[in-house]
Amino acid sequence: MRQASGTLRIDTHGQGLVEFTDAVLEWVADTGVSEGLLTLFCRHTSASLLIQENAAREVRADIQDYFATIAPEDPERYRHDDEGPDDMPAHLRTALTSVQLSIPVREGQPVLGTWQGIYLFEHRRSPHRREVSVHVIGE
Repeated sequence: MRQASGTLRIDTHGQGLVEFTDAVLEWVADTGVSEGLLTLFCRHTSASLLIQENAAREVRADIQDYFATIAPEDPERYRHDDEGPDDMPAHLRTALTSVQLSIPVREGQPVLGTWQGIYLFEHRRSPHRREVSVHVIGE
């Protein structure tokens, strides 16, 4: 049994989905693990992780619009606004998605569907450098 861990740093340009599938594929390949389980963990409370379609850009725009509807920026709605009016909606959007993903690894690659990509979902308006902890265990 082998395992490896590390950190991927992802620069965002404000709200939206940032695909980082290629960075994950490269990292897993570099570990030499051919069969096992990959875990990704976003170390932030105002950004999250998604596996989502990576072919049609409209999917990403629709997802972002949907979350803006269910967790809108409205200063009258929230008590918490320590970092501005997008702070609490970002926490809600993270709570509704996930900060952790588990993906099987087979033949040295994460097992993803044909149109699936791995995304960091930035919920804040300002650009950030986000950290995703990565861990793989297997043979």
